[in-house]
Amino acid sequence: MAIDGLIILDSTSRPIIQTSFRTTSPSYPLLHVDAVNEALQKTPNGQIDPIIYVSSQHGPAACCHLKVGTLRLLCPIRGSEDPVFAFAFLQTFVDTLQEYLGEVSTASIKDNFDVVYQLLEEMLDDGNPLTTESSTLRDIVLPPSFYNKIMSLSGVSGLSKASANPFSSPIPWRKLGLKYNNNEIYFDLVEELDAVVDKAGVIVTSEVWGKAKSHSRLSGTPDLLLTFANPQTLSNLSFHPCIRIPRWIRDKALSFVPPDGKFVLFSYRYSPPSSNSLTAPASTVPLPFIVKPKVVFEEKSATLEFVLSSRSRGPIENVVVEFDLGASAQGLNCTVPAGGTWGFDPKTTKLRWEIAVVSPSSTHVLSGYYHSSNGRPRPSRSLISTFSIPHHTFSSLKIDQLKLTGETYKPYKGMRGSGSGHIEWRI
Repeated sequence: MAIDGLIILDSTSRPIIQTSFRTTSPSYPLLHVDAVNEALQKTPNGQIDPIIYVSSQHGPAACCHLKVGTLRLLCPIRGSEDPVFAFAFLQTFVDTLQEYLGEVSTASIKDNFDVVYQLLEEMLDDGNPLTTESSTLRDIVLPPSFYNKIMSLSGVSGLSKASANPFSSPIPWRKLGLKYNNNEIYFDLVEELDAVVDKAGVIVTSEVWGKAKSHSRLSGTPDLLLTFANPQTLSNLSFHPCIRIPRWIRDKALSFVPPDGKFVLFSYRYSPPSSNSLTAPASTVPLPFIVKPKVVFEEKSATLEFVLSSRSRGPIENVVVEFDLGASAQGLNCTVPAGGTWGFDPKTTKLRWEIAVVSPSSTHVLSGYYHSSNGRPRPSRSLISTFSIPHHTFSSLKIDQLKLTGETYKPYKGMRGSGSGHIEWRI
């Protein structure tokens, strides 16, 4: 079995484009659209399960869906197909759309409908992912440009055309004859912390997942060897097809011929060094800040106090703390220090506390109270915080050396890191 197809819904949950479902009846994709809309109507906050069971005349099916901005992408599957396979293709397709269109929205898809449809046809062939490499796709489907649109409408000939033989290169992910005046390659380490802290302030679990995003502009066919200062901290690795796996297993070094342009070289999980003691608890990743929530309930009201204290050596940016006050919450009133703002959404009954920058060793406090229209308040038993830390990685992964063979030039190379996180604080 394979993926049945792909459907893109707009902000009103109406289909705007879809693949041709050749092996199913015309009503089959509509069943999945209706299933998602019914699930959305039953949940006021719009949070639904990522996989929805669908009963059809073709047997049991599942609708895997992914929300991107105001759009929602549906990927129906049947039989014993693994949903992870569908989600992997959805994410690859979204990344390709972002590279082609920039912002993925209803307007950008409608303005470039022909490009999006061509991408669907090239990337998904009869339910099986076909061409997903960016450099190869750009030879088949030209990225949209304002200049080409104006010239084509004016009837001007001689515009850029797709390559007549896009698969001529012996290396599937790299074109032949690439030439650049400035040869350069950049690496961006993007890491995300996911943690849960219990009401006593003890870290229950903390994990760091990362990606090494690359941007290559190298002439010819360079062969690269990338080594790290501390590769032993990486686990659960997933490599780009260009990487030679035996070399990594033997030497913990990455040997590869890079694709042209932007690509993800590898993804990984960071495992902090653990104690040698068998009875010691598993090592956890230190948190950049702590939140001490306090909620005091009364008969028909409650008072709040959230204390956020920085533990980071550098500034923490875009800190957001959200707390669901319960369905009957009303009359919320809070105070925050300078540099922070708060808001309340009566539809989702969520309190949102935002801090633009948390300086090192600083403390921020939100205090307030609210009423309940239906007896004793019943808020959520946890609050959620998100944040970002520029120029910081939780793993402290560092590149030791980058060697280039096969070409005579010396490339310019650079590396930077960025961290973000999602922490649940239980009350």
